[in-house]
Amino acid sequence: MEWLYLIIAGICELVWAFELEASHSFTILLPSVIAIGFIIVSFFLFAKAMQKIAIGTAYAIFTGIGAAGTAIVGIVLLNESVSIWKILALVCLLAGIIGLKLSDNPKKEEAEQV
Repeated sequence: MEWLYLIIAGICELVWAFELEASHSFTILLPSVIAIGFIIVSFFLFAKAMQKIAIGTAYAIFTGIGAAGTAIVGIVLLNESVSIWKILALVCLLAGIIGLKLSDNPKKEEAEQV
């Protein structure tokens, strides 16, 4: 369940980042309220995930989902520039996120909490 919390927290980070931009530094009410709401949900779920996932792994995955997701949505929906280097960097970032997930040792984490 903690991995689901972490993934949803990362997606919430992506949402609040776009709403923060849309709020124009908190000068427009609705995007500001949405951004603040998603910030709260994002950090709540991130904290829940860290109860069973090591902080280094959790934080890297949390920020990686937000960073990669924001870049991909920017390219797809906002017509931001795309280059081979940007795509290569995103592939490396996603490979790192997947690598961290695959290298996670849940038995060790459970033993540490006992």
